[in-house]
Amino acid sequence: MFSTKTILFIAVVSILGAFSFAAVDTFVYGGCSQAKYFPGSHYESNVNSLLTSFVSSASLSTYNNFTVNGISGGDSSVYGLYQCRGDLSSASGDCARCVARAVSRLGSLCVGACGGALQLEGCFVKYDNSTFLGVEDKTVVVRRCGSPVGYNSDELTRRDSVVGYLAASSGGSYRVGVSGELQGVAQCTGDLSGSDCQDCLMEAIGRLKSDCSTAAWGDVYLAKCYARYWLRGGHSRSNGYGGDRDNNDDEIEKTLAIIVGLIAGVTLLVVFLSFMAKSCERAKGGK
Repeated sequence: MFSTKTILFIAVVSILGAFSFAAVDTFVYGGCSQAKYFPGSHYESNVNSLLTSFVSSASLSTYNNFTVNGISGGDSSVYGLYQCRGDLSSASGDCARCVARAVSRLGSLCVGACGGALQLEGCFVKYDNSTFLGVEDKTVVVRRCGSPVGYNSDELTRRDSVVGYLAASSGGSYRVGVSGELQGVAQCTGDLSGSDCQDCLMEAIGRLKSDCSTAAWGDVYLAKCYARYWLRGGHSRSNGYGGDRDNNDDEIEKTLAIIVGLIAGVTLLVVFLSFMAKSCERAKGGK
């Protein structure tokens, strides 16, 4: 049996944990194919099997790809991959939780679609009825730039320094760059070869520099890679783009304050009722 203090502690920790994970769970983009499959078809069964495999595998590895073969001679094969952001761990469960939420959202977004892709802040999932595994794709999916800061030489120097870290071919498939208060991140999907990954990232970084040349922050997502930079304390990768972040943080803080206040109020009420009950017992005993 938990004490009142223990229950309250669990409640507050659970709330804080949910808020801390919200950044990983934030929607970035999603899309579905025009082609549809028939409900109850073998292809639908294969899609469900594939998405289930994503969630199971994410508890062991931050990247994997799968092919579920169709009936011999049929066209019900499905191909897919998932990938978590490079700083997430499968051991901690963060990767698996992100993938599970991405799969759930993708299932709601792309009902009956033969193919679909969804990017959350912390992970990416994709499936299709034609193979895309190992194939480089530099199609622009998302491009967003912050407010212009002008040609401030110090800002541009820091940005070029961060972008330089991201462009380094020795950085691997997940790269991080920091210069002062400016930071950036870049990643390509694990199915690409080293050369294709570098080519994709250079395309994303090139667009980032040209399209967001004097912007305070910038995001460029291609189909198989992305590159981003932002000022710490300003634009955040954890939600919308630009000023929405501060508003959302305020709402979270207000909500948390209200919840903690309610919990404190309930605690005081319990203590008061307990005091009154003991007072009544003493009064009865004195009669």
